[in-house]
Parts: sequence; structure tokens; C-alpha cells
Amino acid sequence: MAASGSSVVRRVEELGDLAQAHIQQLSEAAGEDDHFLIRASAALEKLKLLCGEDKECSNASNLLELYTQAILDMTYFEENKLVDEDFPEDSSQKVKELISFLSEPEILVKENNMHPKHCDLLGDELLECLSWRRGALLYMYCHSLTKRREWLTRKSSLLKKYLVDGISYLLQMLNFRCPIQLNEGVSFQDLDTAKLLSEGIFSDIHLLAMMYSGEMCYWGLKHCADQQPENHEVDTGVSGASYTTHKEPLDFREVGEKILKKSEC
Repeated sequence: MAASGSSVVRRVEELGDLAQAHIQQLSEAAGEDDHFLIRASAALEKLKLLCGEDKECSNASNLLELYTQAILDMTYFEENKLVDEDFPEDSSQKVKELISFLSEPEILVKENNMHPKHCDLLGDELLECLSWRRGALLYMYCHSLTKRREWLTRKSSLLKKYLVDGISYLLQMLNFRCPIQLNEGVSFQDLDTAKLLSEGIFSDIHLLAMMYSGEMCYWGLKHCADQQPENHEVDTGVSGASYTTHKEPLDFREVGEKILKKSEC
């Protein structure tokens, strides 16, 4: 485990250097200071200092958290730029790049087998945030694409891939934490809040994730209904904590109906 931790520290340091260089490029291109880029750069500077200490004694979890926070801030700056420009025609590569950045923390943990459940290393909140940000980014991108009729006639299969990936990230976000089991041992004052908690809805972001995934299912049925289903690793259960996925075709109608039923509870 110690050797694995040291490997993660070295890899996080390398990724931090790459991210810092990328932030420098973004800052120069923007021509002005940005709050999110400044905060991301500060986190990476702290990461660099900690990595300069004895790597065998470094806390891999703390370093990974710093790197993840920096990535969340850095990519947020870039996402806002894409949204402000309504995702220009050549945005696909940038979207893929941002998804890659936001996926790196999870990939790093899994590759190094740091913990049987990587949620215990990164924490539920960061994992939810990483999944939410990827899903929300693809939602916004797909929303822009669905308004381009000519593009849809040529590349509906690509839209389907973006939709499936986006829905998968949002469902993953909804599945990280177990719903609160209501029983005599759990006290609550507000019945509506209790119902939401029992469905695994812990915040307004969880509600928004349900709304986004439901709308993406609608777009899938509207624009991609004539395409053959493909296998994707996704847990379509919508609620309940699940740290493993199984391969099955993502059925837009089935998932959409589950989300609609859940929202009516």
C-alpha cells in the first residue's frame, strides 16, 4: 500500500505540473486575472510544496483532494467560456479535454488500487462533484447541439453518445450515497424533506441532476430513436448507492420513466 501511495504522489505531482502550465496558458489568453484560475493555481502551488516533502510520508488523499479542487476550478473557468459562446462549432475537442481532466482523479485512484472503494479516498462530495460536472457539461453541450438542425441530420449518432455519457455521469452522481432509510430510529420535522432524503435526494444539485438526465432522455427519444442500442457501463437504477456498474443498453424511455416516477414521489 505504501508503494502504491508513493506512486500516486508522483503521478499527482506530474499532473499538477501539467495543470499549472495549462492554467498559465489560460490566464495569458484571458488577459486578466480570474478568480477560479487564481484559486486553482494556488491549490497546485500548495500541492507542489507538499510533494516536495518526503513522498513516502505524503498523504496521498490530501494531495489528490488538492489536485481535484484545482481541476474543478480550472475546468469551471473553461466551461463558462464555452457556455458564454454557446459552444462554437469546433467545441467537441475542448469538451472531450474537459471530460478527461475531470475524469483523471478517479482514474488515478482506480489504476493504483489505492482503496477497495475509491469513495473512501476522494470522499463522496468530491466524487459527486466530478460526476455532476461531467454530466452537466454534456447536458449543456447537447442542449446547444439539439438546436442545430443541420448538425443533427449528419451526426445524430454522435449526439447519442454524448447523451448516453452525460446521463451515465448524472446517474452515477445520484448513486454515490445511500438514501436515508426512514424508520422509528430516524427523526424528522418536515415530511417532504424526509421523502426526498429517502429517495437519495440530498440537495438542489441532486434535483437538478434528475431534471437534466430526464431531459436528456427526452432528447434521446426525439433525435436518436431510430438507432440501435449500444452497450454502455451504467447503473440505471437511478437511486441507491452503487459503486459498481454493469453493462446493459441504456434505454432512454426506461431511464426517463424511472426518473419521472422518482420525481413524483
